[in-house]
Amino acid sequence: MSNIKSVATLVVGGGIGGLAAALALAQRGRKVHVIERAPEFKEVGAGLQLAPNASRALARLGVLDSVWKTAVFPQQLVWMDAPSGEHVTSLDLGEKFRGLYKHPYIVMHRSDLLEALLQACQANVNISLETNKHVIDVMDLGDAAEARCADGSAYRCELLVGADGLHSVVRSALVGASEPVCSQYVAYRGTIPMDRMSTHAGVDNVMMWTGPNMHLVQYPVRRGELYNQVAVFRTYNYVPGSDDWGTQEELVRRFADACPDVKDALTMIATNRRWPLFDREPIREWTRGRIVLLGDAAHPMLQYLAQGAAQALEDTLALADAVAEHEHDLARALEKYTSVRRPRTARVQHTARIFGEIIHMEPVGAEVRNELLAHRPGDEFSAVNWLYAA
Repeated sequence: MSNIKSVATLVVGGGIGGLAAALALAQRGRKVHVIERAPEFKEVGAGLQLAPNASRALARLGVLDSVWKTAVFPQQLVWMDAPSGEHVTSLDLGEKFRGLYKHPYIVMHRSDLLEALLQACQANVNISLETNKHVIDVMDLGDAAEARCADGSAYRCELLVGADGLHSVVRSALVGASEPVCSQYVAYRGTIPMDRMSTHAGVDNVMMWTGPNMHLVQYPVRRGELYNQVAVFRTYNYVPGSDDWGTQEELVRRFADACPDVKDALTMIATNRRWPLFDREPIREWTRGRIVLLGDAAHPMLQYLAQGAAQALEDTLALADAVAEHEHDLARALEKYTSVRRPRTARVQHTARIFGEIIHMEPVGAEVRNELLAHRPGDEFSAVNWLYAA
């Protein structure tokens, strides 16, 4: 193939993980070229929660000040019972929380975070960016790697980073093609102007309303100008290979026994697009030769711990640190990276599944759960310390 461009480091995928990886590697002196399948660098979705481990990573990347301009800093994570409307428990995010973790809990619009990373990449002379590049094949060449695109172009590099998401082509080249695991849950999400916000929540909280096989999450984004809402439920009609499930009708049925505040919120959620929820089992092989995975390409997880973006950000720093430490031995660098990240991300993947089961319990189990949590202090952080302090 004659149309082969040589680059030092190639990042496949220009989402949050891909741009953060480019920035982390470039800040340590590597030349990085990012290719994105879409016509522009753009995030699809709405709100995003960034726990202290994520905001700590953003600080190391040098973009936290930019993120600060559009972020919201909630004071509490509030867990409510969706059928009864009663308070279950809360996690205080104020002074004691920040004192412990040194960084805040942030909520923001996904596109605002991507824009902050994009601007930082555009300002870095070690980074070049290219869109409309659909990678269809990746090859391990031993001391190099190659990515081939649908338009006939190709890129040869000494390090190839697969940050191309849930349906990663790079992952398929490493471990073989496979379908992600469908949780049989689906989400409807979107933002509304703050003046249309339901009266129950307030601008200082992340609200989570849970019930049997469903939940609703609400929080402000973009300086408090918008209100993000996500309704999640288990479908009645899942059939493998079918796309006819998780309908608007099912949404209404699943939330039929919810309290008035939740039902009122549902009337303001966009239903023009549904988002099926997938993850995968943890894998051992994140690398082959000069090819490596990060983010959802390596460890897609269910959203229940709000850690997808956070774990991708952690990946980028661990990868850049390992490459900088072993810059003349990339095989050793990639081995170091995976040995650090594999156990932690696997734990997050499994814990997200378990937490999903806990929040979606049937009434009898939910009653026991709520009673156990009723007297838990809001400033008790032991349950999340392993996640946020790392």
